[in-house]
Amino acid sequence: MKTIPSLLALIGALSACAAQAREAGDHQLQLGLVHVNTLDSSKPLQTQLRPSLLGGVLGIDADFTSEGTAAHVGSSETLLFIYSYYFTDHWSLKLEGGIPAEFDITGEGIVRPTGVAGSVISVDLGAPANNPLASATQWSPVAMLQYSFGSPRDAVRPYVGIGLTYTWFTDVELGSGFDAALNNQFGRTLALAAGKPGATYTKADASPSFAPAFNVGIAMSLSEHWNLSASLSYLMLSTESTIDIYAADGTRLARSSTDLDLNPLAMSVLVGYRFKL
Repeated sequence: MKTIPSLLALIGALSACAAQAREAGDHQLQLGLVHVNTLDSSKPLQTQLRPSLLGGVLGIDADFTSEGTAAHVGSSETLLFIYSYYFTDHWSLKLEGGIPAEFDITGEGIVRPTGVAGSVISVDLGAPANNPLASATQWSPVAMLQYSFGSPRDAVRPYVGIGLTYTWFTDVELGSGFDAALNNQFGRTLALAAGKPGATYTKADASPSFAPAFNVGIAMSLSEHWNLSASLSYLMLSTESTIDIYAADGTRLARSSTDLDLNPLAMSVLVGYRFKL
C-alpha cells in the first residue's frame, strides 16, 4: 500500500517539472535516430541519342521511351539533429539537419531502342548483376513552423508542423555492374556509330528542388530540461535523374532521364534538452 502514495508523489514531481516545458523563450536541442522509407514512383526512362549512323542505317529513333522501366529507392537510417525556438507557449520555429541519408536505387524493365538492333544493345535494369543501379547521398535541411497542443504544464504534448526543405544530392554514382553494362552494351556501339570508336564513360546526376514538409509527433517530458519525442515526417519530394554516356573525347552520345517522386516518410525517436539563454 505504501507503493501507491510513492507512485503518486513521483507523478506529481514529474508534472511539476513539466510545468517548465516548452514555454515561450525556450530553446531546444534534439538528437535521435531516423528511419526513412520512400513512397516512390517514376516515369519510364526517356533516352535521347546523338544523331549517327544508327538512325539512318539501323532505323533506331534518336528519341525513344522504354515502356515498363522504373526506378525504386531503398530505405535508409541516419542521425537527425533539430534546433527549436519557442516564441510562444504553443508556436515554435524548428530547424532540422543531421547526417545526410544514403540511398540505393534499383530498377526494373528493359532499355531497348527501336529498330532491328534494339535487342542487341538493350540493357536489363532489373538484372541482379546490374543492381543497385546507382547510389546517392540526400541532403534535406528543413525549416518548419510547429504548433504544440495543450499547455506547458502538460507532461505529454502532441504537435504538428509544416515547413519547407531544399534538397540536393551528392555522390551520385552508378553501380559497377550497371556502369559496365551501359558502356559495353550501349556505349561502344554508340561511339562507333558516331565515328568515335573506343571506350566510353558515364555520369549520373539528380536535380535539386524545393519541397513542402509535414510533421506530426508527440513529446513527453522526462525532467525539467530533458524530454523524449517520437515523430513522423513526410516530404513531397521529386527529382529528375539523368544518366549520360560519353565518348572518350567528351562528346555526349546519349542521355537517359526519368522523373522520380521520392516522397520520403521519416520515422524518428529523439532525445531533447530544453534551456533558456
